Amino acid sequence: MRFMLAAALVLASLFFGLGIVLPLVRFETLYFFNQSPSLLGVIAALWMGDDRLLAIVVALVSVAFPVVKLIAIAAEGVGMEARSGLAAGLLPQLSRWSLMDVVLVALVIVAAKTGGIAQAFSQPGLWFYAGSALAAALAHGLAQRLGPPARG
Repeated sequence: MRFMLAAALVLASLFFGLGIVLPLVRFETLYFFNQSPSLLGVIAALWMGDDRLLAIVVALVSVAFPVVKLIAIAAEGVGMEARSGLAAGLLPQLSRWSLMDVVLVALVIVAAKTGGIAQAFSQPGLWFYAGSALAAALAHGLAQRLGPPARG
């Protein structure tokens, strides 16, 4: 079971990294213009476009919170959480935001398709990001079930 926890943490981290750098969605407008922004690209575009508050919110919810969540799950898995209680307080709060980005991108795709604005297609980054959230949830469940490792 500890191997499964370690594998879930590694996959969650790997998928998260791929999810933020690979394109999330591809928009095709009039079959001439294509855009395939990554999550980091979206944050950078918001920042450069003077939507800095929105860029900060997206960066916090999409990048910072998941990183802190993965660290807290890893701490819980190796038994550090039992001493500090940090993960027990953080994880329920951070888990509420886990799939928010995936839902938002899905809504943008639906809006683009139904509004006739553009054709929108999901890209690998979206699936890796979603996979990261699911692997993190699995790792959290395994860490809670296993408890702290035995000291010996």
